[in-house]
Amino acid sequence: MRPDAEAIAEQVFVALADPSRRAILGSLAAEGPSTATDLAARLPISRQAITKHLTLLSEAGLVIAEPGERRRVRYRVHSAPMQVAQQFLAALARDWDGPLGALRNHLDRARPSAQHQEERP
Repeated sequence: MRPDAEAIAEQVFVALADPSRRAILGSLAAEGPSTATDLAARLPISRQAITKHLTLLSEAGLVIAEPGERRRVRYRVHSAPMQVAQQFLAALARDWDGPLGALRNHLDRARPSAQHQEERP
């Protein structure tokens, strides 16, 4: 994986580690673009805390701030960094699948001979 992609994935994982940020992303995904005030009305999180979380989500590239009327900023989900994180996880899974499959095959081959040894008097 490219070093820049790994850095993006790391930012995504850090951002998603917090349940409040996951709730904010979930709300934006379900309800569409929203202001911090809109999110505070829907979630059990203060507007000030939501603003701080939105800043971190924005820095991770997971949300994009769009200027609206009367200086109100609306945030919307940006999925590209999430896709990079998914690719990172898929590569990690591929790296694990080979050795784990080999171990499983080895254990499966060893199991019948171990059972035969237990059956001997």
